[in-house]
Amino acid sequence: MPTFLQKGKIGAFLTVVMAGQLVYSSFEAFKGSLMLPLCNALGIGVDDFGKIMSILGLAMFMYVPAGWVNNRFTIRSILLVWSAWRLMTFLLLYLIPGLPFKFMLIIAFTWAVWDAIGWPAVVNGVSFVAQDSDSKGRGLAMGLLETIRRAAEFLMNIVIVGFIALYPNNANQIMLGFAIGYALLLIPLIFAILRYVPKNAIAHSEDMGHNAAAAVGLFKVLAKPRVWMAGIAAMCLYWCYVNLIYSSAPYLKLVFHASDATSGVFGILNTGLVGVFAGLISGFIADYVFKSSTVMMACALTITAVGTFLVWMLPSKESMMWPAIILLMVMSVGVFMGKAVLLAPVAELHLPEEINGSAMAVGSFLAYASVLWGNYVTSGLVEHHKDNPYVGYQQIFWITLVVAAVGAACAFGLAVLNKRIDAKVTAGTDAAEVKAENA
Repeated sequence: MPTFLQKGKIGAFLTVVMAGQLVYSSFEAFKGSLMLPLCNALGIGVDDFGKIMSILGLAMFMYVPAGWVNNRFTIRSILLVWSAWRLMTFLLLYLIPGLPFKFMLIIAFTWAVWDAIGWPAVVNGVSFVAQDSDSKGRGLAMGLLETIRRAAEFLMNIVIVGFIALYPNNANQIMLGFAIGYALLLIPLIFAILRYVPKNAIAHSEDMGHNAAAAVGLFKVLAKPRVWMAGIAAMCLYWCYVNLIYSSAPYLKLVFHASDATSGVFGILNTGLVGVFAGLISGFIADYVFKSSTVMMACALTITAVGTFLVWMLPSKESMMWPAIILLMVMSVGVFMGKAVLLAPVAELHLPEEINGSAMAVGSFLAYASVLWGNYVTSGLVEHHKDNPYVGYQQIFWITLVVAAVGAACAFGLAVLNKRIDAKVTAGTDAAEVKAENA
């Protein structure tokens, strides 16, 4: 049993993980199966929802400066303020009838700012709580973060879907009621953060104040090539994930003319349920087989590349639909096994505790940067070749293959570099011990 799942630490671990889910459970978590009921309940259109999500995407540009905040303040204080702000703004959003849309956009912008600060604190918190675990990579902790969050989102949303199915005429009231109820779960979460999450070290220096020390720590992180290698590998993995979303249900529907029911069910399985189990499996393999999340990331990207190449080789005959389904699931397994340990390679660099938060922020910026162009490029290729979708998807698979190969090369290279540095550190420690014994 790893240390973070034992008595004394499991409360802190679960609290940090749920902080990374409950702050999203009353809005962003509804973007899949509950998007339309949410829009109806708020009195907005799907296009308005898209505008809100675009505002939330601005968090991408704030991750690096948010690294200073993560150096300057503790994980516990960031999670407390993030959760409290989400609680207040959720209640404003859902309890004020007829709230003007421009105020919704303002609220969304504040969420983007705090997401850029809060999400690195979540990942850093998982790394901090798991730092004494069996593996240097802390892969199981990161894998469980993904598994628990996805399982919680699935269960919380399926309850709402069930109630709406039973009482379709009261869909708006049900949607609002559950949105408010899920927001109120942040109250016990805040008490749990106060009770269980320990304080971590923050940036400090005898020669300068805390603010300057936090800034210096951020620049130190930006100057480390290994942070960039880990971030680029994560970026490639997330780009593959973006392409996978467009290459599941839409691919079967457009290329193989599958029914809406068949393509829909496959989409749920391939981009949802696979992720729940892949996270746990990936974390276990990273810690107890490879003993390195970086190697796990490299292998996951390799699996993704192999699956993508084989799908790319398939002709567009309808008889190839089942082979395509199997190979797309291989691709999905690779993507979600890598996504489960997306930022674990950053934690594996063994940076000082007081600057690890900024390292997670920089890693988050790099990892999620592909959102800025991935959706645009992939959806553009599908739309441009709508008369012959097979051609568009061949191009998408080729891009995915190249991206996965580049990411795998970065991850394998980082693993080799980490091993060499660890060997030098160990040799230096052994030499120091021998010198001390001789003295």
